[in-house]
Amino acid sequence: MNLSRLRKLILLVLVPLVFGASQSAEGGFKEGWDAYDRNDYATALKEWKTLAEQGNATAQYSLAVMYDKGQGVPQDYKTAVKWYTLAAKQGKVSAQYNLGLMYAKGQGVPQGYIYAHMWFDIAASSGNKDALKNRDIVAKRMTPSQLVKAQDLDRECVRKKYERC
Repeated sequence: MNLSRLRKLILLVLVPLVFGASQSAEGGFKEGWDAYDRNDYATALKEWKTLAEQGNATAQYSLAVMYDKGQGVPQDYKTAVKWYTLAAKQGKVSAQYNLGLMYAKGQGVPQGYIYAHMWFDIAASSGNKDALKNRDIVAKRMTPSQLVKAQDLDRECVRKKYERC
């Protein structure tokens, strides 16, 4: 089989698979959102959990919110932090902001201004105005050495594309 025919065969097989998976993910998320909007948290959880486990950052964030607020599940800050973290590491700004809140309040993680500042700063760099405001509030409660540490962690986190943050 020549290279041109092989490329066409690959495209004929992969494009429908990718397109179908994309449509299925979008449909599952929309079904979850519609259910969430109706306060049908059981259906939202079912739809979003599958997508979240497949790496969908928006579904991960949505699950985190449900656990954070105790909507359809027992309130569980540790599980919320888990899902926020997965979404934040994919660049989901709202998850980065909420991680800052979790660290600032000590919900699901040990309370710590260094990590709160880091996540607020990362979210603020993407234009989140609330993150900017909260970063500045947290900074006033930190020592100069803590600020330096937070800024170093922030740069390292971004440089490594959110790996090991």
